[in-house]
Amino acid sequence: MSSPPYLQTGESAVLYDGVCKLCNGWVQFLLRHHLARQVRFASVQSEQGKALLRWAGLPEENVSTIVYIADNQHWLRAQAVFRVMQQLPAPWRALAVLRHFPDAIGNFAYDRIALNRYKLFGRYSSQHAIQPDYPGRFLHKVEPSVTSEG
Repeated sequence: MSSPPYLQTGESAVLYDGVCKLCNGWVQFLLRHHLARQVRFASVQSEQGKALLRWAGLPEENVSTIVYIADNQHWLRAQAVFRVMQQLPAPWRALAVLRHFPDAIGNFAYDRIALNRYKLFGRYSSQHAIQPDYPGRFLHKVEPSVTSEG
């Protein structure tokens, strides 16, 4: 498999739903707690996010999962979350032990949240801007957004 576009050797990426309030909160959590600067972020709505989805052989529209890309591989749903958790410092890294549960259990829980994320947490009317305190961490330019729904 070829190298993922927009990523340098040793970098990984988290693809997330840029209009989802829960997803944006997760990205902000990762930015605050993630010491390694090799992890980059892109919304699935961005040109860069769509290119990475194509690279992984995933659909570009109606993406309802987080995608983690590292070492020319990609993970979805619960496994993506657990792989990202492995990269965090303690005590958060300890939660990655959940990856040893059967995929069916982790993905069932993930899917329930993903399918109801807009109802439970709301959504932005357009891709949400995360504060510019993290230069170079995003693969795409995030435009400011002031309106929200839900």
